[in-house]
Formats: sequence, C-alpha cells, structure tokens
Amino acid sequence: MSLLNGKVALITGGSRGIGEAIVLKFAQQGADVAFTYLSSEDKAQSVVQAAQQFGVRAKAYKSDAADYTEAENLITDVLNEFGKIDVLINNAGITKDTLMLRMSEEQWDQVIEVNLKSVFNLTKHVLKPMMKQKAGSIINMSSVVGVFGNAGQANYAASKAGIIGFTKSIAKEVGSRNIRCNAIAPGFIETDMTHILTEDQKKAYIDSIPLKRLGNGNDVAEACVYLGSDMSTYVSGQVLSVCGALNT
Repeated sequence: MSLLNGKVALITGGSRGIGEAIVLKFAQQGADVAFTYLSSEDKAQSVVQAAQQFGVRAKAYKSDAADYTEAENLITDVLNEFGKIDVLINNAGITKDTLMLRMSEEQWDQVIEVNLKSVFNLTKHVLKPMMKQKAGSIINMSSVVGVFGNAGQANYAASKAGIIGFTKSIAKEVGSRNIRCNAIAPGFIETDMTHILTEDQKKAYIDSIPLKRLGNGNDVAEACVYLGSDMSTYVSGQVLSVCGALNT
C-alpha cells in the first residue's frame, strides 16, 4: 500500500543526507517529489533518477532556501510544474560549531539564516496555495539539540529551538484551514557530518543512546511519511523526536 499516492511534496536540501532519504522514501510511497539543492547538480540529478524508478514525477531545483525571493520563485515554479504542493518539508540546514567565545557574527548569522529564516521563507510562500486548496502538511526539521541544547552549538541550538516555536505558532494560525504543521527532532543520525567522527567519538554517542545505535536517514524519512500522509490528519503542532530515546 502506498501512503502518499496523488500527493506532491517539496523538500528543501534534498540532494544528500536526510533530505535524500526523504525524497526517495516519498517517491517509494507514491508521491511526486520536488526538491532543492545548492551546488552539486550531478548529485541532484542522480537523486531525481533514483526517485523516478518508483514511477513518480521528480524534479530538482537549484534554489537557496535562505533567500526570500528565491523561495518565492521556487514555490511558483513548483506549482507551475506540479499543479499543487500537498507537503512541504523544510529540511535545509547547516552547522558552524564552535564555543560562544570563539563564535563569529558570521557563523551565527549563517546558521540562523539557513536553518531558521529558510523555514519562514518557504512557509510564508506556501501558505496561500495551501489555503486555496484547503489542505496541507508542513514538516519542519528541528533537532534534539533544539530541545536540550549542546555546548559548542549555541547557533545551531537556537535555530532549531526557534523552529519548534515557529511550528507551534503556525499550527495554531492555520489549523482552521486544514493545514497542519509539525516538527521532527532527529537525534544522532548517520550523515556526511557524522562520517568525520572518530570511532571513539561515535562510541561515546552510541553509549548515550538507549537504543544503542545511531539513527539513519530512513528513520527520519519514515516519520516524515507519517506526518505527510493521511494517517496523521489530527496531528498538528507537535514535535516528534526520532532519537532512539535520547530525548527522554
């Protein structure tokens, strides 16, 4: 059974890591998928081809989610190409980790703009078409770090905590229009960023996780399928932690 047949999903940062896993999982579940990338066109096109293997429409858009005008143009382009947007997944994000005493203004601003302002940008421009169709699901990628903080990640934690407050507010604003807004808070997920960790560092992380393993992109993608599908039509304004009981 395909849980997303007939739906159109837009995923930011969909060419690698968690975003790529979400694109492919949504395609597997029958959704047509549009996604953004910033730099590697070859990698983005390989994800398009992989998604199309599931018999759905897929297209990659080079677009900076942190840029207000580019976000507006992106929504217009996706609507022109696909006709509607049922699910928006604000996944684009970066880290610039360092202790506060060493953190530059640029490191702060970059993380806030990419992680938090991008969520405002895309949500702002998708709300009108979702209101017109009287339905929609917005899924914002937060983090357990946005829930309990982490030394050396004040900028990242602030951006992800901001996403949680934003999510709850939007859920209350547009719930009467049958638009849902939820957040996912991943824990330690195996991505390009975790590949640079030493084995000792990985072991220390795993030891702190009750399920005793790192998560993977599919763990997060499955949660997105739930929140994007009709299985969750009465779930809104919530934060779903995908963290192996780390945030417990």
